[in-house]
Amino acid sequence: MQADLLQALYALASVQHLLFLLGGVLLGLVVGILPGLGGIAALSLLLPFVYGGDPTLVLPMMIGLLAVTNTSDTFPAVLVGIPGTSSAQATIMDGHPLARRGEAARALGAAFSASLLGGLFGALMLTLAIQFARPLILAVGFGEQLMLVVLALTMVGMLTGSSAIKGLIMCGMGLLFGSIGAAPATAEERLTFGTLYLSDGLPLVIVGLAMFAIPEIVEVMRKRTSISSIPELGAGTLQGFRETLRHKWLVLRCSALGVFIGALPGLGGSVTNWVAYAHAMQSAKDRSQFGKGDIRGVIGPEASNNADNGGALVPTLMFGIPGSGSMALFLGALVLIGVEPGIGMMERHLDLTFIIIWSLAIANVLGAGICLFLARPIARLTLVPFMLVAPFMIVIIYFAAFQATRAWEDLIALFVLGVFGMYMKRFGWSRPAFLIGFVLSMRLDASVYQSIQVYGASFLQRGGVLLILALIAVSVYLAIRMKVQRDPLTPTGPHAPVDKGPQAVFLGLLIAICLYTVYDTWQLEFLGKVFPLAVTLVTLSLLVAAALLFRRQRPDPVFFDSERDWSGDQRPARGDLHFQGWILALLAAIGLVGFIPGIFIYITAFLGLKAGVRWHLAVAGALAAVAVMSVFGHFFVLQYPAGLLQSAVDMPWPLD
Repeated sequence: MQADLLQALYALASVQHLLFLLGGVLLGLVVGILPGLGGIAALSLLLPFVYGGDPTLVLPMMIGLLAVTNTSDTFPAVLVGIPGTSSAQATIMDGHPLARRGEAARALGAAFSASLLGGLFGALMLTLAIQFARPLILAVGFGEQLMLVVLALTMVGMLTGSSAIKGLIMCGMGLLFGSIGAAPATAEERLTFGTLYLSDGLPLVIVGLAMFAIPEIVEVMRKRTSISSIPELGAGTLQGFRETLRHKWLVLRCSALGVFIGALPGLGGSVTNWVAYAHAMQSAKDRSQFGKGDIRGVIGPEASNNADNGGALVPTLMFGIPGSGSMALFLGALVLIGVEPGIGMMERHLDLTFIIIWSLAIANVLGAGICLFLARPIARLTLVPFMLVAPFMIVIIYFAAFQATRAWEDLIALFVLGVFGMYMKRFGWSRPAFLIGFVLSMRLDASVYQSIQVYGASFLQRGGVLLILALIAVSVYLAIRMKVQRDPLTPTGPHAPVDKGPQAVFLGLLIAICLYTVYDTWQLEFLGKVFPLAVTLVTLSLLVAAALLFRRQRPDPVFFDSERDWSGDQRPARGDLHFQGWILALLAAIGLVGFIPGIFIYITAFLGLKAGVRWHLAVAGALAAVAVMSVFGHFFVLQYPAGLLQSAVDMPWPLD
């Protein structure tokens, strides 16, 4: 262990390591400021460029990105009342009222300093967890690994979202989508529709962007808002910092809550944020100002959501079970760069484990420091209307998606799954549960095969397996008790469904996917079909139960149409199909004239028609994007998708 420790310290002290870490921090800060992205989408954008990279360099970049997204998302939460990520939802309750009365700087100062302390606490707890849990991890067998994954999926399904049944169904759907491609045991193709593209499975990058980037961008575009509406921060940044220190015990308690909840698979930052806010309010003697501008309502949530990263890394690194959606992407990234989480991490890559921990601590210091000292210029950036940013973000998403396998099918899969993700969000089906199920699918499939090969059916008699089965039963019981007072299918919050008709169609689509899986895998060998068939039968039974419960629901009197905003707080100009059309328009433009000419046409049209920008300025913005993409592609030797124009005519650089 001492050798691993010294090796990690040596790597950490190198200039190259610190530059990669700083690059990740800066990217994470930008992502947090822009509503519609978030850590999951940003890491999805980064994945194509870390593949095959040096783990000692790309791991700090990824950790730097994830560590500070929950820091800079405070800007839009405080300044306009729109969370940059889901982890900033509770911060809005008191942060935005403080900004409206001219105390935005005080709120931001308190938030960033609390984020700093919470992040350092999370890194400390992660260090202790690695030290004490390492012997336990090394003693875990194949059967226990299998049941740990099942336990994690059960917790994810039961705890994410407001409906336990819908969460479990989405876990099952994620497992099914993750089983597309060759079976690990028999190499037989499953659910590929005879296509070569799907024979290797769906790329993780595509799934991450489709589930989180596209739905969030569409939602913010529908709200027709600028990122912020408060031009002046006021004074009081240092005052906010002092108030964080004055409420140090609140910071400590909320940080501990963040670590604990973050370590539970399926909960994530949004739950942590609200639990910490509730604790801050319940532990206060005077609660009269909560919701009106109480600084404690900013300090508690911000301390917890940064400590959450340290907690979420505990099951991710030690057991290979992601504690949140962003950690699911991080787990996939570890596999891409050749690092095996869990037992392999503790045995062969302990130095990388220490690099991750210390990078997390340093990233929190850098992120909070940058936000504190550059609060005023960063706040001015948030005055940009989101419609001006949206076309560039959509172009970047298409660009990153194509780098997954550099096949045209990447872009088609992105659009199809993106629409699927939009309606998952629309109808309250858990996207984190789907993503975690997708990431764990290959691991669970392999664990089933290994357990059957090594132990046979007797693996269910092992003491560790029986203990985990008992924990699964307890987790299901507690989750049911937590949600027994809620309608089992109707989600609460801003994205509740508004009509039964479209929901019924979506439910029918999920049932059809399960039925096709049974048809497609029935003729495979036993070891090739046991996993998808078992998952399908469980998911199908849950879907039948959901359909029966759905029939008993009273329809909402508000119809699902283009005149109602998903948040219910204002009338959007257009509906879902309109924005799906704009996303599809970029795909069509690229298909006709290729990537570089296509993005020029698309950005010009979007800025001119949707954002209301003067045409000469729209052309200038499109030319700037073309210049950046052309230079970037040239120096990094990147391939861009060609269109019909390139297949018919030899085009010069950069139009080729």
